[in-house]
Amino acid sequence: MSPRLASAFALLPEYLGWHVLLSFSALVLGVAISLPLAVAASRSARLRWPVLAGASLIQTIPSLALLALFYPLLLALSALSLATFGRGFSALGFLPSLLALTLYSMLPILRNGAAGILGVDPAIREAADGVGMTARQRLFQVELPLAAPVIMAGVRTAAVWTIGAATLSTPVGQTSLGNYIFAGLQTENWVFVLFGCAASAGLALIADQLLGLIEAGARRRDLRLVALGAVGLLIGVALAVAPLLGLGKTGSYVVGAKNFSEQYILAEVIAGRLEKAGAQVSRKEDLGSAVAYRALAAGELDVYVDYSGTLWTNVLNRKDNPGRAEVLKQLTAELKRQDGVVVLGSLGFENAYALTMRADRAKALGVASIADLAREAPKLTLGSDLEFLSRPEWKAVETAYDLRFKTKRSYQPTFMYRALQGGEADVISAFSSDGRIAAHRLMILSDPKGAIPPYDAVVLISPKRAGDRRLTEALKPLVGRIPVQAMQAANYSVDRDQGKASPAEAARALETAITAPPR
Repeated sequence: MSPRLASAFALLPEYLGWHVLLSFSALVLGVAISLPLAVAASRSARLRWPVLAGASLIQTIPSLALLALFYPLLLALSALSLATFGRGFSALGFLPSLLALTLYSMLPILRNGAAGILGVDPAIREAADGVGMTARQRLFQVELPLAAPVIMAGVRTAAVWTIGAATLSTPVGQTSLGNYIFAGLQTENWVFVLFGCAASAGLALIADQLLGLIEAGARRRDLRLVALGAVGLLIGVALAVAPLLGLGKTGSYVVGAKNFSEQYILAEVIAGRLEKAGAQVSRKEDLGSAVAYRALAAGELDVYVDYSGTLWTNVLNRKDNPGRAEVLKQLTAELKRQDGVVVLGSLGFENAYALTMRADRAKALGVASIADLAREAPKLTLGSDLEFLSRPEWKAVETAYDLRFKTKRSYQPTFMYRALQGGEADVISAFSSDGRIAAHRLMILSDPKGAIPPYDAVVLISPKRAGDRRLTEALKPLVGRIPVQAMQAANYSVDRDQGKASPAEAARALETAITAPPR
């Protein structure tokens, strides 16, 4: 078995367990909400249209957007609960994913439920009324049993939708089979991508077949088939969820990471140091910048690495650039005052946004700086990562140099570099600690107006862990110890085309490089 496949199997119990728990919970909640609504809709034509139209409207919202929208809403509600009752709740991970997927599951159950009840022969209803049944008795003893096969068909559809959509819960901090896909796409680990897709498809197929037994039993009035499907479903859920019982014990740490290779590597470095100190560690990866910081401030992450320029512009809403040392100094004081977040220190390297071109293309156009680029921009295509064009840094650069590109496109970071190499993009918003800049002979354009702030990589610790000596003692030796050359080498080992390392392997190599005695 290949190392990558072995690594994928090693992660399967945790990823599958969370995926099953999330999908099953959302489906159960969706059925519990949708069936009463379906009954009400079948009884009232006036209610039927708004209920079904509302469920249809939810389906028009991309599932990833629906998942993301619940996070800030829950965060605000948690803050209100904390202020009112003295206790908040976690707005990251399971809860926003559960609520979004529950809504996403409702349409087929609602439609099939209402259609199934309305499809009962009127003569049968009249017979039930004729023998003196109450409305409640008629519903539970006649209408629902007759509509059960149609309702179960809707539940089967909802189950497949929910299991598929659950893979998109990773960016809001929920572990799922989507972790394989998101991480695999970023690091071009196609074994992980295919493994995650196959596992999700297999899970959906198994769930569909077990629910199909229940549907067949309802159609044939065969309670044995219904029981077989239900018991099989419950046993499957129990077996999948069992490995999670040992996770999340008191005293464990949650390490966060954004959605690119450097973040995966640094998360592994941090996790490795904590594990050597005897701590249990879980990881929340593929988070967006705003989600990661808010989660840390709310105590839902314990530690992660961010960048001074990102925090300066996105959290403090600063547009000035007083210099690298002053930004770090003010940032440390302000985050502590504003949110109680501790900046443990800079790791020693900077990972700045940098507008970058292929060296041969830049030379042909006579472009060496962003000021030169402004002259050629109307003829060029800008490729960016998924965040850059919506960030204050882009607005600052665009305004300072009056940049007007012919086209702007967003990519997953790995594909952004490939777009530059393939000619689909002429300029990209690269990262200065990325090893592909030197390997691909790319040219970083100078920023004479200082529109782009400094981006020191800094270790952030949540307010609830501010006094945690084990955490700080494990991570303090990293401060100032990682030179940009070592980080570039680690990043490139994961991102290169041939002989890729996993983030964990790159983290071990980076640890060796920074702890080796000087020659």
